[in-house]
Parts: sequence; structure tokens; C-alpha cells
Amino acid sequence: MNPAQHTAAVAAEAAGFVATVKAADLSAPVPTCPGWTLADLTRHVGSVHRWFTELLRQRIQQPPTSRDVDLRLPRERDELPDWLAASAAEAAEVFAATDPDAPMWAWGVDQHARFWVRRMLFETLVHRADAELALGITPHIDRPLAVDGIDEFLTNLPFASPFAPLTAQLRAPDQTIRFSCADGDGDWLVGLRPDGFALIAQGAQGAQDADDAGHRAADATVRGTAEDLLLLLYGRLDRRGDGFDLSGDQDLLTLWFTHSAF
Repeated sequence: MNPAQHTAAVAAEAAGFVATVKAADLSAPVPTCPGWTLADLTRHVGSVHRWFTELLRQRIQQPPTSRDVDLRLPRERDELPDWLAASAAEAAEVFAATDPDAPMWAWGVDQHARFWVRRMLFETLVHRADAELALGITPHIDRPLAVDGIDEFLTNLPFASPFAPLTAQLRAPDQTIRFSCADGDGDWLVGLRPDGFALIAQGAQGAQDADDAGHRAADATVRGTAEDLLLLLYGRLDRRGDGFDLSGDQDLLTLWFTHSAF
């Protein structure tokens, strides 16, 4: 997916989120975000939109020293969905005025403005899924979007320790985990070393473990649909569910899933 597609998808995901919570009881708990209600979830997503929008507006070139942003939170809880819609509209205006290739500081790999648009997309998407799950709705994620989300997650996770400290424990003596799509193209190989971890290979072809240059054997493999893999990586699904085929070192998978979600 390209930056223009990411921009359009942010708007679509925000609209989907608003539609989901608009008629819901905002005091309902969100099981996938323990301790949060739908109101808390909506407030969080809108705050992220306003925070990232401000970073883009300023074209920051170094880590921000303050997170103070005028969130313009509504006084009444029932006004939160409309406030989120306004937050997304403001973000869209800034996206339109921003060169996605403009250099910017980012906590992940891609040091350009487009990083923040893509990050806002998957922050919104996963929390849209949280809202739907809280209401007993099975989330649907278009396959190209899910594949892009898996790639974004695995590419940037090694840099997430400032706000996801458990990732610092993702270490192993040179072992690998493969995440492979069972419904089409999509394959990622993550390497764990004594000093950390990183995405070391990614490919368009779905793969069975093999000893060749493109698809070297992995110590553990997780296969599932792209949609399910994305939700699994974010801790929204249980890897022991029927939708996943697990093979190889199960202790290595336990290490991964205990310390990787954020």
C-alpha cells in the first residue's frame, strides 16, 4: 500500500469506528483492552489522531519533549463519537497538506511523514476491531490492508521498547519464527538473537519451511489468514484457536506472544 492508500484507509477506519460506537453503550467494557470501556477506547483513538496530527503539522525532527496537545475533549461522554469524527477530519486536512516523503523524526524505521499516517491507520484499525469485539461483532479486515499491517508491525516492533518494555525480552540464541499467510501471498521471518530481534526476511510468496535462500527453515512457524495473523500479532486472538497452524518450538512461540503485543 502507498501513502495515498494509507490516508484513505485512515478515514475509512475512523468512520467505521465512529459508526460502531455511535449507537452503543459507551460504558460497555472492552475485553481486549482490560479496564477500558468503549468511552475510554474512543477517547484514546481520538487523542492519538490529534497527537499524531500535531506531530505532522510541526514536522518534528527530534523526539518530542512534551505530549501536551489541546485535545478539545467534549464534556459529555455521548459526544465522544462526534469528537472522534472531528479529530479524523482534522487529521485528513493535515494529511492533504503534508508531503508524505518529508523527512521527520519517527520512533520506527521510516523517518518520513508517511510513517505517522501508516501508524495512525493501524492504531485506528486495531481499536476499531476492539470496539467490534466488545459488541459481539466479528471484525473484518480487507486482505491487502491486513498484509500491510503485519509488515508494519513486524518492521517497527524492534523499536517499540520505549512504550512496550516487554519487547526488550525478545531474545534467544539465534532462533527464528516464521509468520505465513494461509490465504495467499505473505511471509515474514523474524530472527531472535542474544542482543535483540528483527525482521530478517519478507516475501510475497506464502511459504512452507524450506532450506533455500528465500525460505530458510524456521524454528517455529505460525500460519493463518492475513486477517487473523494481524489480530494475533496485536494480541487480539489466541494462537491456540482453530484458525492457526502452529509448528516447531512452542516455547519460542510462548516467548514471542508473551512479550510482543502492544
